[in-house]
Amino acid sequence: MKVEGGVLLVRALEAQGVSRVFCVPGESYLPVLDALVDSGIDTVLCRQEGGAAMMAEADGKLTGRPGIAFVTRGPGATNAASGVHVAAHDLTPMILFIGQVPTEFRGRGAFQEVDYDKFFGGMAKAVFEAATAAELPDLVAEAFRIALDGAPGPVVIALPEDTLSGEAEAEIPSRVEAIDIPPAESKLEDLWAMLEGAKAPILILGGSRWTDGAIADIQTFATHFHLPVACSFRRQALFPSLHPHYAGDVGIGIAPALKARIEASDLVIAIGARLGEMPSQGYTLFDVPQPKQRLVHVLPDDAELGRVYHPALSILADPVSFARKAAQLVAPATVAWSGEAEAAHATYLAWSTPAPDTAARAGYVDMNGVMAHLEKVLPATSTLTNGAGNFAGWLHRFHRFVGHAAQLAPTSGSMGYGLPAAVAAKLRHPERTVVCFAGDGCFQMTMQEFGTAAQAGAAVIVLLVDNSQYGTIRMHQERHYPGRPSATALVNPDFAALARSYGAYAAAVERTEDFAAAFDAAVASGGLALLHIKTDPDRISVTARLPFPASM
Repeated sequence: MKVEGGVLLVRALEAQGVSRVFCVPGESYLPVLDALVDSGIDTVLCRQEGGAAMMAEADGKLTGRPGIAFVTRGPGATNAASGVHVAAHDLTPMILFIGQVPTEFRGRGAFQEVDYDKFFGGMAKAVFEAATAAELPDLVAEAFRIALDGAPGPVVIALPEDTLSGEAEAEIPSRVEAIDIPPAESKLEDLWAMLEGAKAPILILGGSRWTDGAIADIQTFATHFHLPVACSFRRQALFPSLHPHYAGDVGIGIAPALKARIEASDLVIAIGARLGEMPSQGYTLFDVPQPKQRLVHVLPDDAELGRVYHPALSILADPVSFARKAAQLVAPATVAWSGEAEAAHATYLAWSTPAPDTAARAGYVDMNGVMAHLEKVLPATSTLTNGAGNFAGWLHRFHRFVGHAAQLAPTSGSMGYGLPAAVAAKLRHPERTVVCFAGDGCFQMTMQEFGTAAQAGAAVIVLLVDNSQYGTIRMHQERHYPGRPSATALVNPDFAALARSYGAYAAAVERTEDFAAAFDAAVASGGLALLHIKTDPDRISVTARLPFPASM
């Protein structure tokens, strides 16, 4: 029996196990919107396409399956590009469906027409355009396969209006699963030999395709071999922060002791981590192309192995398969670095324990105090999200993450990510406490999605850290052009009043000692909440104040 292309598309999504899609509606894909009415798929109405795409990306991080977003053609697609960029850099499986002009209008510069091959070609793993309604189910299955296999990433599918409204009869392919990439046994033997001869090894975890089981296997491997373990930039949830072998995160504001440990290491085992600009400290921690440390690089993407760094040992494997095999390796009776993991963890604990800011000015909230309270009261199962900005430094340094769903943060450095990610996280795991950290500039990139949270019943708690400026850029200005701030000061609204207008609990917090009660009230409200936290504009980062010393 023939049905509309939109129905075939939704049936194909159901066959792939899709339970939720994020969208901003558009007339270019009306048949899909209509087909969703009769499906079991939850349709989340977003306020702007960038927010919808970021929610889909965050959902992909949480589930390990492609997050799904639908947007309309032209400006809808260009707005959504911000979320596709996050998925590309964060190696997240995601599929963006975009309405397209009718096939007969293609190439004429029709209303809102975009060449999606050219526009998304440098970000997406693949870009498709459906030619007929009959091919839609196979196209969906192929998009899932590409998004999941190797290094995951985003796929874009353009949907001409006539393809969706046209009728066809087609088989619906079965569910697609990611293909396991187990490490070669000879590579594991080489790894064991390198460990046997090492004196100061360290593990660095990163990337995607991780599961709770893989994290448990890596803990077994690290424990057997007495290895210190660090996590790459914004991938701190890949290893429990309170595990006695955890050494800290390798990102912006890296602990000096951890940086020195990696520099002095004679064997770095990077699993899933590409070791890009942020974790490599601007490509200085590891020499390019030949690191001074012996590097074992474990990645699921053959094309990425050796592209930037020439490792002493490259291992093609996905993290789950590698961790399973690594956990089975038998460690030597004694190792040359015995006690180093525990020493690294002790240093991490000292670095990540907040102390009162002795330079704090009256009338502002000390974020060290905020973090100290959160570490006392947040459940271990909480999910914390953030976008980009110096405000995130407090979260990255002082929070102890547990479980791979505990952190949603963009390695791409995208502002505005925290709120959409928090909405996706709360909808996916409503039983978890979900806290969004956002700077005032970061929040205003996607603050319209607060309305999405309210409408969808996503009871997230937003901690809005307001220093009335684009603080990160101001910091760089003061370093390069001291005393000449430009285009960084912000005139902000009453964020608490804005939140209350959506029916949320909200409060302004202007003193450190008031935060605990305000946060407790936000939790007790049981619903969507926002705390507007006023911070000192001169406290420009966790470790720096304005004005900078002349020597900086």
